[in-house]
Amino acid sequence: MSKTKPILAVTMGDPAGIGPEIAVKAFEDAEVHKVCKPLLIGNAAIMLRIVEELKSELKVNAIANASEAGFRFGEIDVLNLDVENPDSIKYGQISASAGDIAFRSVVKAIELALSGEVDGTVTNPINKKAINTAGHHFSGHTEIYAHYTNTPKYAMLLADEKLKVIHVSTHVSLRKACDLVQKNRILDVVHILDEGLKRLGIKNPRIGVAGLNPHAGDEGLFGDEEIKEIIPAVKEANEKGFNVEGPFPPDTLYALAAGGKFDGCVAMYHDQGHIPFKLIGFVWDDKNGTMKSVKGVNITLGLPIIRTSVDHGTAFEIAGNGIASPEALVYAINYAVKLYKN
Repeated sequence: MSKTKPILAVTMGDPAGIGPEIAVKAFEDAEVHKVCKPLLIGNAAIMLRIVEELKSELKVNAIANASEAGFRFGEIDVLNLDVENPDSIKYGQISASAGDIAFRSVVKAIELALSGEVDGTVTNPINKKAINTAGHHFSGHTEIYAHYTNTPKYAMLLADEKLKVIHVSTHVSLRKACDLVQKNRILDVVHILDEGLKRLGIKNPRIGVAGLNPHAGDEGLFGDEEIKEIIPAVKEANEKGFNVEGPFPPDTLYALAAGGKFDGCVAMYHDQGHIPFKLIGFVWDDKNGTMKSVKGVNITLGLPIIRTSVDHGTAFEIAGNGIASPEALVYAINYAVKLYKN
């Protein structure tokens, strides 16, 4: 492992999307090189094509092993994974070829982190349909990491300066998500969040827990999950020494947290956490038809390795136009460094 700046494996993402483009732009950022040693995991031919399309002055350095990386500013070290016909991958199009290289890049990054060859991993967006078309049956990055690190208890944390949200469930149907609101899972997530916030430098995290139902059930009028599962979980968490309050009505909790009352929030399902988070961090520019800002980091907590990610998708609609912002990727890199230091 690196004894100075951490070595971070940055995955290419789906090459039909904006992942390779924002990777190039991040590697051009001198500030990124000041805080870490970035290593791109993907296909060198594809990255060279992106460099040429962007008229970047970066030199693509194709390598076979992480130990060959030079980590020199002005170069992009690419741990090269073969693609049979990289030219067949077209912007904005779902394909097995794109899904396969995106998936293999993630698995390689995990292997490097588990072996200690890199200090952390940062992922660019993948397309779930593309990786499944390629025969890799996972619902997202989080599940891939859990599988390849043999991690039974994990959770997705969305992190921004104002708001940090963890999820009891993520990539499942809304109907199934309701069934997953269980006391023991909520307790596990509170524990995982407390540890994660401490690794982000918060000494005594204050945690707010959302209800599942409107008005947090309103004493059983709109559902009993709060009474049967969430309230007992909050009570037991406090008995175990965690600083937890709730359940709060979901439409109130995030305003309280964004205003400073809580350091982190527990959402009961995917959209309950993602919608308020993206409302704060994502800014749409209607005049130019693109996102002006996409701040926010996706962190998988509970793993034996560091994993942060951009919190946006492949953006097929703008891929190849050279207008994608690397802001979220740079943000994710900085969070990986922060987790490494703590």
